[in-house]
Amino acid sequence: MPVSPLLVVTRLLRRLSIGLLLPCLPTGALAQQLASPRDTSFTVHSAYVKAKKQHPDISIARPLVPRGVRAQTNLTYCLQGSRALQLDVFYPKAKRRQQFPAVLLIHGGGWRSGDRSQHVPLAQQLAGRGFVAVTAEYRLSTEATYPAAVQDLKAAIRWLRANARTYAIDTTRVAVWGFSAGGQLAALVGSTNGNLLFEAGSCHRTHSSAVQAIVDVDGILAFLHPESGEGNDSKSTSAATYWFGSNKLTRPDLWQQASALSHAGASTPPMLFINSGVDRMHAGRDDMMRQLTALGIYTEVHSFPEAPHPFPLFNPWFQPTLEYTVSFLNKVFPRR
Repeated sequence: MPVSPLLVVTRLLRRLSIGLLLPCLPTGALAQQLASPRDTSFTVHSAYVKAKKQHPDISIARPLVPRGVRAQTNLTYCLQGSRALQLDVFYPKAKRRQQFPAVLLIHGGGWRSGDRSQHVPLAQQLAGRGFVAVTAEYRLSTEATYPAAVQDLKAAIRWLRANARTYAIDTTRVAVWGFSAGGQLAALVGSTNGNLLFEAGSCHRTHSSAVQAIVDVDGILAFLHPESGEGNDSKSTSAATYWFGSNKLTRPDLWQQASALSHAGASTPPMLFINSGVDRMHAGRDDMMRQLTALGIYTEVHSFPEAPHPFPLFNPWFQPTLEYTVSFLNKVFPRR
């Protein structure tokens, strides 16, 4: 049966359209991200709207960027398969032979949401105070379960040391700072110095991921603890259960392993705790402080009893959080 010229043209156009679209189809990391849509439930704005109901006088912290602060953004610090993990660096201009301590900032969001941009204001202010401040992304539970996030962040610390000359970093003075889930991660990263369980991939493996100070801002220290509220799946799957990929009854070993309190020991560096009035957000803190104090390791705690959980993102708590952080780091990192 003869084919009409119109049908021939239609088929040709269809083939051409498919060919033009093929290069646009998602591949690699983009395909992975589209397969697991990013959870945007926790943002600075959404946290602000919620917190403002009880604290009408608060405002989102957007201080002026200090003079002389430089920035390099969207730098890939590690490839996990085809996934490019990125960070931003904020740093002061160095004089000849001058070196600065470094701080890795870890965002919160229940290990499932959040974004590294949330702590850019703090990173800029730290850079203005003489620190190299880095905001790094890490794989969230929509993309990879525990311990991927911990392994990513240790890779970011190795990247810092691998690039120390570029940013005038003193590799003997590296701190980790985290808020909420980021605080839990900061405490775990810092309390597992030298633990090969949390080292993965080939990114800058000739460099150390050890840190010399920890700042935990409203991050829990123990999941299986009387003070902890994590893992309540009675109404819906909890953020922690998503992160571990198993509930605490099925895999209590993972929940215990991911608790910084389980790793407290002689190699744990000095720790600063900054907390809101939400007690469950620092479950295990007092036990951690007691253990470290008994080992002669310096700890310090500051609390804002009236503050909501996301307090470091807002005025009036942003500035004192910055001051406590800088004071602590200057105390445990002697100036050179």
